[in-house]
Amino acid sequence: MTAHSKLQASDCVEIAPAFRFRWEESQGAHVLLYPEGVVKLNESAAEILKRCTGERSVTQIIADLERQFPGVDLAASVHRFLEVSHDNGWIRVKA
Repeated sequence: MTAHSKLQASDCVEIAPAFRFRWEESQGAHVLLYPEGVVKLNESAAEILKRCTGERSVTQIIADLERQFPGVDLAASVHRFLEVSHDNGWIRVKA
């Protein structure tokens, strides 16, 4: 984990190998599983993280979400969430 990293718009991001993103029926939500525990995600976080496959850039993730939720400017909040996720080690820039 790096403190206050800055993701670039062109960075392709993916879930970090230590984490597993999945739907957890018992939680009624998507979660990030890791050896020390679990992070229960709200719907917005899950929508963002399900796009972190290493195939899409930050810009593409934002554009995809804005197509899914038209009329809402999501760029700043999505980018901020991705940076926090990166700082927490949940996602990484695909090498």
